[in-house]
Amino acid sequence: MTAPEVEQPVLSVVVIFHNMVREAERTLTTLGAAYQTGVCAADYEIIAIDNGSSRPLAPDRVAAMGPNFRYRFMATESVSPADAVNLGVDMARGEFVAIIVDGARMVTPGLIGSTISALKGVGTPFVCALAWHLGPDVQNRSVFQGYDAAAEDALLASIDWRTSGYRLFEISTLAQSSNVGFLGGLPSECSWLAMPRAAFKAMGGFDTRFRSPGGGLVNHDFLKRVVADPDTSFVVLLGEGSFHQVHGGIATNCPPEDHPLRGFQEEYRSIHGETYVKPRFPAPYYFGSIPPQAMRFVKGRHE
Repeated sequence: MTAPEVEQPVLSVVVIFHNMVREAERTLTTLGAAYQTGVCAADYEIIAIDNGSSRPLAPDRVAAMGPNFRYRFMATESVSPADAVNLGVDMARGEFVAIIVDGARMVTPGLIGSTISALKGVGTPFVCALAWHLGPDVQNRSVFQGYDAAAEDALLASIDWRTSGYRLFEISTLAQSSNVGFLGGLPSECSWLAMPRAAFKAMGGFDTRFRSPGGGLVNHDFLKRVVADPDTSFVVLLGEGSFHQVHGGIATNCPPEDHPLRGFQEEYRSIHGETYVKPRFPAPYYFGSIPPQAMRFVKGRHE
């Protein structure tokens, strides 16, 4: 079952899921028009891509989220989201696209509205938001200290996130990729990124040669290519972000000493003939405001 399509949305949000029935329910709820502020369903569409899950999402459940939700099951043996991301962008009808590579990420209530405003505010825009892990520490550590899905369910139940979404900041920890905090520049990896659909396509999309679980360094590779474009204007959103739910992720939920970075680097070298090195990021514009719940994450205050 497919919900009726909205008329030419401004923004198409592509979200990738793989065996995330529990997490998808909350992620999609936070992307819905009833939760998001400053926008209506006609302004944007959600394209949920199930990337070959053995336990796929229920299409009727996705459609029930709203008239602007679309669902596609992608039959594949691949454990990389790269093909799924590109498929979602091919399906997109908006002038702009936003990407959530890991569908376990809940978002703040103003994320979509702020993204649309920021995209319209500069020429050749690239908009990103910082990322957090739900729980008392980054999940690479917290999952080995008793933090699990049950603990997370209880933690989320302790706040009224459905009506007070900015309270997610109260129960979360900055992801290591976003440890610069607000006003600290671009994150090293963008868990939420948005840009003109034409620009994404012109860059060739995500590089499908990245076949590692979770995509390896495919997200870093894409950001590095974007940074190399001198015409791009970078915008970091203030007071908005994404929040990773625990789900046994390949990189987010393994102990630090077992992090698969070495294998990711080997794959990167096999593709590009060199080791991935973080590029020099340009100074971004900042857009938005910081709610009281998030003030502790301003650069210098969280260090």
